Amino acid sequence: MTPLFQQIITYALLPTLALTGGGLLALSIRLGVEARSAILHFAAGVVFSVVAVEILPDVVRLHNPWLTILGFSLGIGLMLLIRRFTESPEDSSSSGELNPGSATPTSQPAGTFPVAFLLAIGVDLFIDGLLLGIGFAAGAKEGILLALALGVEVLSLGLATATSLADEGVSRARIIRMLLSLSALFFASTVVGATLLHNLPETGLDIVLSFGLAALLFLVTEELLVEAHEGPEKSWMTATFFAGFLLFLILGMTA
Repeated sequence: MTPLFQQIITYALLPTLALTGGGLLALSIRLGVEARSAILHFAAGVVFSVVAVEILPDVVRLHNPWLTILGFSLGIGLMLLIRRFTESPEDSSSSGELNPGSATPTSQPAGTFPVAFLLAIGVDLFIDGLLLGIGFAAGAKEGILLALALGVEVLSLGLATATSLADEGVSRARIIRMLLSLSALFFASTVVGATLLHNLPETGLDIVLSFGLAALLFLVTEELLVEAHEGPEKSWMTATFFAGFLLFLILGMTA
């Protein structure tokens, strides 16, 4: 094992532990509706910042419109198919119905397993791991700073994931298993990024990044922010979205 690979393994553990730790923290401290909304807003801001700071500039730099269209179309098409086939008929029929005396749509029944949400989170973590691995291949300093920045992102994602699953009535043991699985996915994709994708042709890299770009935008607009707006709206909750964006923007600039 080379010294560089040892360094990658070491720093890849930071976001991995942050993801699991954030989820366990959310399970240990039962969060209220306002705190849950703030966490989801913050996570959405961080993920959106990852798109703007890390992924979009690389896609523009590669400058291949047709491959970008292909990768983006595959990404959004997959996410829409996942939603189509994982949404129960009851969810579809009740999505436009209102609760009596309420101006908000009826929520999903307790115990519903949010497959589309988890797959979107999984794609996010997979792309993040690839970026971290490629970052270390580009240089140790860049990789270390990127690991710190991604640690902040996945910490918020761990909090948001555990909170959302708990609110859907998913058991604590199952949530922990999902957190460990997502952490393992991030770690594995980091190794893949440092070994295999470092030598990937630009054509393949463009498709991978464009695919991730679409999936992450779907995660922000159709999952995180939708869930964040289920409760009462307050200005300070909305502000956490921009705080998350600004935080990762600054971290990305220093990297």
